[in-house]
Amino acid sequence: MELAHNISLDIIRKAVTESNHPISPVNGSFQKASVLALFSYEKGTVLHFIKKADDTRYAWSGQMAFPGGHTDPEDNNRQETALRELKEEMGINKKNVEILGSIGHFTTIHNREIKVFIGIWNKKDEIVFDRSEISRVIPISLNYLVSHHIKKGFNKQKPDSYHLTYPFEDVVIWGATAKMIFHLIEILLPEINQVVERSHEI
Repeated sequence: MELAHNISLDIIRKAVTESNHPISPVNGSFQKASVLALFSYEKGTVLHFIKKADDTRYAWSGQMAFPGGHTDPEDNNRQETALRELKEEMGINKKNVEILGSIGHFTTIHNREIKVFIGIWNKKDEIVFDRSEISRVIPISLNYLVSHHIKKGFNKQKPDSYHLTYPFEDVVIWGATAKMIFHLIEILLPEINQVVERSHEI
């Protein structure tokens, strides 16, 4: 299923700033990390993922993720962590990214608490990454992700972790990253539906 309308950056901006998001867990001793879900416009709105390098010594070997990492002592805040990691992992300068805000906090089975920021990249950088840590950077159409979400019946009824996956070509997004995408799409759908309804009235 493909959406008839492209999902604009304005729709994303409105959904991020006006929706409710998961709060930070009160209980538990979690290691703090931050990631950046990075959008750009390339004949449609795309979301950029990194595929971790295959390394059996690494807990996230081969997984799909957003760029990000653990908070360093020199980071003044969580947003700064996300932007620093973006530069380190993809070579993208923070001056070329508009941060829209955060879509909340997500926990992992590895006792991490991840704060997810949303950014729009103006594509003025060349993507550069260390292949010993990252095997690929993969842009995926947001329309594709939303269409899969609807086709699988995810909307308004979150499936369990086993079934909550977003396959794309030869990769599969699962785990904590899939949970982040699920929430992102759920807050986007009301805005998308409003645009579709208005277009039908014209």
